[in-house]
Amino acid sequence: MTTPAVTPPAGTSALADFVVVANRLPVDLEKLPDGSQRWKRSPGGLVTALEPMLRSREGAWVGWPGIPDAHAEPFEEDGLTLHPVELSAQDVEDYYEGFSNGTLWPLYHDVVAPPAFHRHWWQAYVRVNQRFAEATAEVAAQGATVWVQDYQLQLLPTMLRELRPDLRIGFFLHIPFPPTELFQQLPWRQRIVEGLLGADLVGFHTPGGVRNFRWLATRFTDATPGARNEVTYQGRTVKLGAFPISIDSATLDTLSRSEEVQQRAKQIRADLGNPDRVILGVDRLDYTKGIDVRLRAFEELLAEERSGDAVMIQLATPSRERVEHYQKMRADIEQSVGRINGTYAQVGRPVLHYLHQSLPREELAAFFAAADVMLVTPLRDGMNLVAKEYVACRADLGGVLVLSEFAGAAIELKDAVLVNPHDTDGVKDALYRALTMPPEESRKRMRALRRQVLNNDVDRWARSFLDALGLPPS
Repeated sequence: MTTPAVTPPAGTSALADFVVVANRLPVDLEKLPDGSQRWKRSPGGLVTALEPMLRSREGAWVGWPGIPDAHAEPFEEDGLTLHPVELSAQDVEDYYEGFSNGTLWPLYHDVVAPPAFHRHWWQAYVRVNQRFAEATAEVAAQGATVWVQDYQLQLLPTMLRELRPDLRIGFFLHIPFPPTELFQQLPWRQRIVEGLLGADLVGFHTPGGVRNFRWLATRFTDATPGARNEVTYQGRTVKLGAFPISIDSATLDTLSRSEEVQQRAKQIRADLGNPDRVILGVDRLDYTKGIDVRLRAFEELLAEERSGDAVMIQLATPSRERVEHYQKMRADIEQSVGRINGTYAQVGRPVLHYLHQSLPREELAAFFAAADVMLVTPLRDGMNLVAKEYVACRADLGGVLVLSEFAGAAIELKDAVLVNPHDTDGVKDALYRALTMPPEESRKRMRALRRQVLNNDVDRWARSFLDALGLPPS
């Protein structure tokens, strides 16, 4: 097949040898009250990991700027080419809120909530993936490496390969890949599998995701098993691998040791009345996170008078506020918080503090440093980086991590107190064990957890994936 000639897009100086494609750009377009617009940086772990590689290779990032119907030309910022992909309000409703988050999200999270299978959502998903593929084809240099991110863009690898067969393409799924029996419910299952097989390397968090996808690839397409963790598809070898994502643990460790964060942690405990134990939950407000599970376990401990002098804080970051299911979930959680405090609080001393807001990184680090017990109880999670962030913030070796068996992080963080979040008695007993754990045992566990988290950071994750993909040295 002849490769089409490519030229730099308007507003940029060169084509990119390394391209990251994600649903969102690493900056958000903001509309100001006066009607003008500005770009606001939105750094995350992925941006932190990939920035040095993108800069050293004159890289590009393709993604949606975050506002519907916002037209923006490609531009350069600090040596990175940012290539916005425009989405209409209807695209956002059908492709993003619809198929991505109303179909794929619940299906891939063990059908914790029932997925909806609407054909017009699927059609929008196909249409938007094609738009991303065309935008990526425009910005990638001859023979470039393209790294596609996450479940919103699973059709893109094959679409991009059809446009640019010269490219080296990797795909990484940031959420769990479901059991085969659940995935088979999807009416467009074959198209999704074929879309992913357009990549040279398909990455998952866990070996279970690799096994599930490999079976589906040989079941629903003409792919044939190759060597271990490989399949052959349309004359190409497609590699499959497990690459557990991590965090910028060294930076978080340094931040948590700072005088400002340590003083703020002391202030948080003082504001709570200096209880013997502080329990913490930090989650995006999502039905997969098991917030109701831990509230129920804490309430039962209070009822049994086994909680001691403990206070719980639940931080819930706003999420998908327009979706009715999320609105009901928020109302249910807030009702539970009111009931628990109404029953067990004293004047001026709530037993449960609930914050429905986003916090700056420094403030979050202080909450981690202040908490004696961290409750991470998702019903299903691809990895769960909050668990790793808590560990990174405990240079004092204090604190106990209670972690769901169904978070990808449980495979690595074996020295946490592991629980089945579907077992309320088990969660309650694990919480009691964490609250009463002897200091020598908790320190031993935290030391092992920190060794794992600090030695396996987000940079190591990115490099291991790109090495497996065969990205040439810069």
